[in-house]
Amino acid sequence: MYTMQAVLGDITKMNVDAIVNAANRSLLGGGGVDGAIHRAAGPRLLKECRRLRGCNTGDAKTTKGYDLPAKYVIHTVGPIWQGGSANEEVLLKQCYLSCLAQAVEKDVRSIAFPAISCGVYRFPVEIAVRIAVSTVEAFMRRNDGLIALKEVYFVCFDEAMYQKYSERVNDK
Repeated sequence: MYTMQAVLGDITKMNVDAIVNAANRSLLGGGGVDGAIHRAAGPRLLKECRRLRGCNTGDAKTTKGYDLPAKYVIHTVGPIWQGGSANEEVLLKQCYLSCLAQAVEKDVRSIAFPAISCGVYRFPVEIAVRIAVSTVEAFMRRNDGLIALKEVYFVCFDEAMYQKYSERVNDK
């Protein structure tokens, strides 16, 4: 059996096996959650990210967590919202699936996701929350009892985002 939960807080302080970084294609740090994760993890994260040579939209790559409580950081590149006509919903779903595949590969028991693409990439929150929760829920149901992953957290940086995730998670 697994659990899914919305949490209001700072993803860099989550005591989980892996946190997800909503990264840019370079993986070399940026603003928002990406910058916060790089600052909290320390300079060794940037050094390892340089060796990864970037990441395509919808894909994910894993590094160590370094100075974070999490053992791993799973970096994924979400789509930039362009009005919905550039395959954004499919790409966002692929981000979650790529992260979950990385988590399974690393035998992760607990993972924390930020609101991928909802910051500077301007993905509409209602759509993003629906995709995030339904994609993770379907994956967990399909694989329940077959994988180590048992705890999924959606970590929200503000009350409004937390309310949206809480409503959707509690509907399950």
